[in-house]
Amino acid sequence: MKILVIGSGGREHALAWKLGAEPGVETVFCAPGNDGMSPPARRVDLAPDDLAGLAKFARDERVDLTVVGPEAPLVAGLVDYFQLDGLAAIGPGAMAAQLEGSKIFAKDFMARQGIPTARYETHDRMASAIASLEAGNFAFPVVIKADGLAAGKGVTIARDLDQCLQVLSGLMEFQTLGPAGARVVVEEFLTGEEASFIVFADGEHALPLVVTQDHKALFDGDTGPNTGGMGAYSDDRILTPEMIEQIMSRVVEPTLRGMAAEGHPFRGFLFCGLMLTDAGPRLLEYNVRLGDPETQAILPRLRSPLTDIFKAMLSGRLHEVRPDWDPRPAACVVLASRGYPGPCEKGKLIQGLEIAGEVGGVIVFHAGTRRDGDRYLTSGGRVLGVTARGRDLQETIMRVYEGVNLIRFEGMHYRRDIGVKGLKRYR
Repeated sequence: MKILVIGSGGREHALAWKLGAEPGVETVFCAPGNDGMSPPARRVDLAPDDLAGLAKFARDERVDLTVVGPEAPLVAGLVDYFQLDGLAAIGPGAMAAQLEGSKIFAKDFMARQGIPTARYETHDRMASAIASLEAGNFAFPVVIKADGLAAGKGVTIARDLDQCLQVLSGLMEFQTLGPAGARVVVEEFLTGEEASFIVFADGEHALPLVVTQDHKALFDGDTGPNTGGMGAYSDDRILTPEMIEQIMSRVVEPTLRGMAAEGHPFRGFLFCGLMLTDAGPRLLEYNVRLGDPETQAILPRLRSPLTDIFKAMLSGRLHEVRPDWDPRPAACVVLASRGYPGPCEKGKLIQGLEIAGEVGGVIVFHAGTRRDGDRYLTSGGRVLGVTARGRDLQETIMRVYEGVNLIRFEGMHYRRDIGVKGLKRYR
């Protein structure tokens, strides 16, 4: 079996790592991939938005299955393009991908389907947004979201009216996020713990992956600006069985029914970003693909072949699958460059990769690296994801930071509290 993974980050490295070790898999290609993925993946010099080039490559190489990592090619219609060419691909079509491609589309869909979420307004003019805030329609703090794709950086929690003015001005006047900020969602601020709840979906049936908790803020204690994710941990104690049943019945199943009823059945990975409030789980946002860094904490726990699940997704037989999950927790700590999530320094020598990978239970996934002879240099904001498993969450955290502490590069930044919130569930 030949598989093409589209993307270049830590999520895609984790996919290549998992798929490359499965029985029956002959070759894993990754477009464009990164230097740390080889082996097991073979890099392909094609951009994720080169739909024609990717389809031609898949045809020419007789690729059996394509797995799409990032959101942008999904929103651009890559899966539709592949299907018209008779090529199998994992992911939603362009219309279904609007659940992530447009925050306004997603919030309006939640309202139509009666899915529990935060109260919100949408605005395409800065003046109307400011007028609503000045009228006291929302209590502070308030959440402001850019409508379009923003690589995980389009959400701001504004503490007062002055900060709202700064955020709205940046998005709508100075276009700091380009066209993504032309329209915005203003949303009530919900309190509680966040959880990343991802399911496999075949258009009708859904199968949950193990739950994770992401850490989006740059600094310890969930302070500082939002990033694409500074780390995640996966532990079955994050959600009780009763909460999982509630999320499936009130969020996931209505989403699949609603998308099918509106003519856009959802097939692929449906990511539900949740806030666990005192009133129950509330849906903050959808993603239409695996999370990053959540994937790096999820896939090491999957004992079953991922290819078997993909085949069931494509054939509408997902309800027949029973994955085997490792009960041990896993955690991933992201090592980022100085300046992230803004402009970053690059070309810094990375030391300690080999010795970190020799720590029991530790896996190092590459994201922003490039090879220079027999050395690795930094080449992006999120450089590496150090992942570990342990008998319980405390041992998992100790192991992952043992691996982290063996790696060095100039300007390296990481959070030191990944998974710590989960320890309270062991008391």
